[in-house]
Amino acid sequence: MPAPAHPSPHRPAEAGVDVRLPWWAVALPAVAFAALLLLMSSPGRAHAATDPAVGQLVERSFQLLSR
Repeated sequence: MPAPAHPSPHRPAEAGVDVRLPWWAVALPAVAFAALLLLMSSPGRAHAATDPAVGQLVERSFQLLSR
């Protein structure tokens, strides 16, 4: 099979870039942010719902951020 004599010319890049993200690429960071915000706003509930060390860490983080 012979190779093409002239390679096809490349089109120059357009000024605007069209990027399409899947739905989860936006949803997952939003859900993670909301979960962390919920943990920070109610450290007492987070302490009861998880491992005691994690609850203490979240509670201490909340205390440091509220200063």
